[in-house]
Amino acid sequence: MDQTIIKNIVIVGGGTSGWMTAAMLAKLFKTQLNITLIESDTIGTIGVGEATIPPLQIFNSVLGISESDFIKATQATYKLGIKFENWHQQGDAYMHAFGNVGRDLGFTSFHHYWLSAQANCSQQNQSSFNANDFWQYSLNYQAAKHNKFQPIQSIAQAQMSGITHAYHFDASLYANLLRQYSIQRGVTRIEGTITSTQLTNDGSIDSVTFQNGRCISGDLFIDCSGFSALLIEKALGVEYQNWQHWLPCDSAYAVPCESTSPLTPYTKATAHDAGWQWRIPLQHRTGNGIVYSSKHMSDEQAKQHLLANLDGKPLAEPRKITFTTGRRVKQWHKNCVAIGLSSGFLEPLESTSLHLVQSAIIRLTKLFPRNGIQAQHIDEFNRQSQTEFEQIRDFIILHYHLNAKQSAGGEHGLWQQCRDMDIPASLQRKIDLFSTTATVFRHQDELFTEAAWIQVMLGQGIIPLDYHPLTQAVSQVDLTDYLSNIRKVIATTVNQMPTHEAYIKKC
Repeated sequence: MDQTIIKNIVIVGGGTSGWMTAAMLAKLFKTQLNITLIESDTIGTIGVGEATIPPLQIFNSVLGISESDFIKATQATYKLGIKFENWHQQGDAYMHAFGNVGRDLGFTSFHHYWLSAQANCSQQNQSSFNANDFWQYSLNYQAAKHNKFQPIQSIAQAQMSGITHAYHFDASLYANLLRQYSIQRGVTRIEGTITSTQLTNDGSIDSVTFQNGRCISGDLFIDCSGFSALLIEKALGVEYQNWQHWLPCDSAYAVPCESTSPLTPYTKATAHDAGWQWRIPLQHRTGNGIVYSSKHMSDEQAKQHLLANLDGKPLAEPRKITFTTGRRVKQWHKNCVAIGLSSGFLEPLESTSLHLVQSAIIRLTKLFPRNGIQAQHIDEFNRQSQTEFEQIRDFIILHYHLNAKQSAGGEHGLWQQCRDMDIPASLQRKIDLFSTTATVFRHQDELFTEAAWIQVMLGQGIIPLDYHPLTQAVSQVDLTDYLSNIRKVIATTVNQMPTHEAYIKKC
């Protein structure tokens, strides 16, 4: 392929994804690159407020942005997990809490010992299996339940990991923070509307042209234009793989409302007849939205359901978002890399949108070409991107598929459809393995931990038929003491924490 040294980078689209990309490239490559970012009102941004997962801490740390500065600049709050209400059945609730649950013994995961104790308790007391008991051994869950927060790194008494946290924050404020950061480090910002894209003889992008006739050329183009996909789709024609047969929701409304107390350190996802509603608490407001299938709920019904289930007074009119769940067949094609919504969309059920942006940026920096773009760079980038999208896709499908809900619309309702549908073989293997042996295996670089998979599968109603035989090497007396000690340490730790709101005020 072309041996041109990559020097001039053109990022099309600002927003969170564009400015995250600009900031990291400017930080790492310094004066090696000339970075230009093009912003336009016609591209627009989603900007509904964000809930993240823990890796964003690493991204900010690499940029040198302190947590306290980030919290202040973005009106952020802390996030210890996601509470799921009405997902398995109406009236039930569980949490995907970040961090570990319990403490492993040797090579055997904690949940096997917990299952062994549950089985023994059932035999002795004739009691039924109690899945909710599992969260007694999660520090994150217990802190979230009591609206507490403190960044404890470790709990020496039980040799357990400490609090694992992410954030809720205002996406537009974060983009502003990164814009200032990037410009201070030499990134050139241009505002204008792109009207055409010029290609070279081999089909790569040569330049983009603005409405006023100005032309910007580059060696590598990064498409952060959101659903518009101005470069990767409209200019280069890269196809999109549709996953709506597995994830049928295709619409959303988003609206902010007044903040209410207490300031909860978790995201809430509440299932309804045709999808689910999110709640993201920030310092200055609460972000809300409803995700739904347009085949099972009209726009007006969705809007009214959203407004009827707000904690505070709405601060704006609900804004409609239409999407197609899936991924770009090639996220890197020729000299164009799609990052953000232009590369694909997975609904925000597990708060992965910004993580996909972050991982794509990191992947690009690791595979960044020196003496021209090579096919090997592109192929490996696309292979990793596909694997990551599919793994997250499976985790989201899991929530929908494992339900026992009485679906509105009967056999034609959303939940019945999701329960009866064929699922990817990769997900079926995980479900079958856990159902029969309580075992969870994950790929080394897979985003979601074993603890995450276990919590969702237990929360969605799977009771494993068996557990690991090594649990029998521990006597029932020792097992009872072991579990009791973990519960006591967690309870003592949470009791000593300040409230989430009190901690935020000190930041």
